[in-house]
Amino acid sequence: MEFLTNDKLVIVGAAGMIGSNMAQSALMMGLTSNLCLYDVFSPEGVAEEMRQSGFDNVNITATTDVAEAFKDAKYIISSGGAPRKEGMTREDLLAGNCKIAEELGKNIKTYCPDVKHVVIIFNPADLTGLVTLLYSGLKPGQVTTLAGLDSTRLQSALAKKFGVMQSEVTGCATYGGHGEQMAVFGSAVKIAGKPLTEFIGTAEFPEEEWEQMKKDVTQGGAAIIKLRGRSSFQSPSYLSVEMIRSVMGGAKFRYPAGTYVSNEKYNHIMMAMDTVLDENGCSYKMPEGTPEEIAKLDASYAHLCKMRDELVTLNIVPAISEWNAINPNL
Repeated sequence: MEFLTNDKLVIVGAAGMIGSNMAQSALMMGLTSNLCLYDVFSPEGVAEEMRQSGFDNVNITATTDVAEAFKDAKYIISSGGAPRKEGMTREDLLAGNCKIAEELGKNIKTYCPDVKHVVIIFNPADLTGLVTLLYSGLKPGQVTTLAGLDSTRLQSALAKKFGVMQSEVTGCATYGGHGEQMAVFGSAVKIAGKPLTEFIGTAEFPEEEWEQMKKDVTQGGAAIIKLRGRSSFQSPSYLSVEMIRSVMGGAKFRYPAGTYVSNEKYNHIMMAMDTVLDENGCSYKMPEGTPEEIAKLDASYAHLCKMRDELVTLNIVPAISEWNAINPNL
C-alpha cells in the first residue's frame, strides 16, 4: 500500500468506539505508515485488531504513556473526552471535558510542539478545541474541530426527502456552533442541480417541513442515540479522518470545519466557517447567506461566547486579555 505520508499520526482516545473506528479508517485510507494509538485505558486490543486485519507496511503502536505517544507526532485526532452521564449538567460536561482539553494542549506544547495539525472532536467541540488551541501554543490554522457532521446530516436528510443520491445534494453547510444553536444554511443548496429555494414553500416541500428538517439536523446526535441506543461513533470518526487526510495533502475536505475566528465581527472563538483544509492548515472566509441565515449565525456566535465566558468564570481559561501571554499566536 502507498501512504500519503510517513509522519506519525496519533489517535487520542483510541480504546473507545470512535477512536478504534478512526484507526481503521486511517489505515483503510492509507494515510500513514506510522500510526500510534493512545488512551489512558490500554488501546492494545485495538492495535491487535488492526494488525490482524492484515494492513501491510504500517507500524502500529499502542501506549498509555502520553510522552511516548506524542513524541515526534505530526498529526493528532482526539476523541479523548468523557461522555455525558445521567445526572450531569451541561456545565459538568463543559468543565470536565475542557479540563481534559487543557491537559491535551499542555501535552502538545511539552511533547510535540512541532505537530502540524490537530483535530478535536470531543464535545462541546467548539470549546474543547478553543481550550486545546490556547494551551498548545499552536497557530489558529493548526487546530480544527469537527463540524462537518452537521452538514452531512443536512445532506442526508434532503437526499432522503427528494429520493436522490447524496452526491446530487450540493452546497449543504451548517455554520457557527456544533450543537443545537448551529446555523443551518440552505440558500446555496441544490437538489440535482435545482436550487432548494425553488422547492421550499411548494406542495412537495412546505415551509413548515423545511423548518422541521433544520431543527432535526440540529438534533441529529440525539436521533442517533434513539436509533442505536448509544451516541454516534462511525460518522464522527470517518469525517475527522477525512479532515486529517486533507491537511496531509490528500483529497479535499468537502464540508465546513470549526476554526479559530478573530475578526471585526466574531472574535476569540472557535466556530464553523467557510473553510479550506490543506497542507497549510485551515483558512476560512465568512459564510455568505440570506439575512435570516446570517442572523442565525450571529445568534450561534452569541451562544458560543456565553459558553466561553463560563470557562473564564470556572477558571479553566483566563480572561481573553491574557490569552496572548499563554499563546502568542492568539
